[in-house]
Parts: sequence; structure tokens; C-alpha cells
Amino acid sequence: MKAPLFSAIAVLSLSFFISVTKAGDTLVQVSTIDALMKGIFDGKITFGELKKKGDFGIGTLDNLDGEMLALDGKFYQIDSKGTVKSIPDEAETPFAAMVFFEGEKNVKLAGVESLAKLQEKLDAEIPSTNLFHAVKLTGTFPVMNLRSVPRQEPPFRTLPEVAKEQSLFNLKDVKGTLVGFRCPEYVKGINVPGYHFHFLSEDGKQGGHVLDCALGRGSAAIDTLENFTMFLPRERNFMEADFSKHDEKGLEAVEQIKK
Repeated sequence: MKAPLFSAIAVLSLSFFISVTKAGDTLVQVSTIDALMKGIFDGKITFGELKKKGDFGIGTLDNLDGEMLALDGKFYQIDSKGTVKSIPDEAETPFAAMVFFEGEKNVKLAGVESLAKLQEKLDAEIPSTNLFHAVKLTGTFPVMNLRSVPRQEPPFRTLPEVAKEQSLFNLKDVKGTLVGFRCPEYVKGINVPGYHFHFLSEDGKQGGHVLDCALGRGSAAIDTLENFTMFLPRERNFMEADFSKHDEKGLEAVEQIKK
């Protein structure tokens, strides 16, 4: 019999009492990015349970089986072939970040030539880079460079090793939505510092983890989050892992973080 998957309470909860946020805005996270980096890919919570944590978010699936995206309460898997599928409630995830999205600020954007430039423009619209933010950006994209990763089987390799086999999808003139978060620098080891986006095309047929993009015209809704809750697994591979060192360069290479 498996050990209990999660501690009974949230292990970390940070509250920021500032006027720009609404009470109850909470980013809920399953496991840590460093656990994923170390190859801890076993599912920790079902998507049926994850639906109770939010209707908007990103992550992956059991055995690192592609990229996950949640938009308007619907959960999508983008596999290593680029196929988009609905995720059943019984499927599991080893890592996910979720929120019940409520855009507090809407920003019109146009003529943005790269993901790095897009991040700069978004940073100019948020109250502080020391807070968490959820971002939903719908628009037209002349360039959209995406990736997904193949399903793994135990014994699992590390995420940087798996990422060498990632599938790349380079789309042109596509309409769709970026779904993602901006996390503060101090979450190193817990989540990805800075922006982390997944993409779903308007027709629901294409998507993946965003490596780079250019925006023709679009609208970004930004939700500033005042609470952060994280659920940690209670399985041996996590309990016995050594998290004393954080592979920042490895994470940057895997996520293509733009500073």
C-alpha cells in the first residue's frame, strides 16, 4: 500500500495584506520544481482532486507524460507528438500550479517581438515582482515556439537529461492563449522564478511549453495572488531526496528562462 501522498495540511502559506489583491487569491502548488528536476515523476494527486484547487494552471502528468494546461476549468495534455487531449479525472500529476483565476487588470499589447520583451512589458504592469501573479494572454502570435517531453518509465532520469529528447513545435501566425505564472526570485527550488507559460491554440489542436514567441496583438489579464499553498508528497523518493543544492543553470536550460 502506498504511503499517504500528502501531508494533511498545507506546508507553506504566505499572505500579503496589500490593497491590490483580493482575499482568497491563492496559488496552489503540488510538489516542487526541484523534485521534478531530480526525476520524481510519479503522480501525486489526481486531476479530479486538482480541479478543487483551481480552474487555471500549468504542470505535467504522471511519468512526465507531456505538458499540462488548465484553462476555464478544462484540463489539457499536450504530448510529445504535439497532440492535445482532454485529461480524465483519474489521471495524476507529479507537479502542478493552480489558481481560481480572476483577472484584476487587463492590458492591451501589440507588436512584441520576443518572449523576453513580452515579459518586460508584463513586468511594467504588475505591482511588485516580489508577489505571485497569474497571467492569461489571448492574442495572435506570428511566432510561437513550443516543446513537450516524452513519457518516461522508471528508473527515471533527471529532467535536464529528459529535456534533451524534447519535441519542438514551431508555429506561425497562430491564435490562442498563454497560460502561466510569474513567481518571485525567492522561490528558487520551489517553483520557476520569473515567467513560466504554456500555450493552447484557439482551435484546441496545438500547444505546449513556451520557449519563445512574438505577439502581434493581444490582451493580457493579470491576477495578483496574495497566498501561496504547497502540498508535498510523502513517498520515499521525495522523502529521501537530497535538496541541499539547487541546479539553477540546469533549470534555466530546461525552462529557457529569460532574465
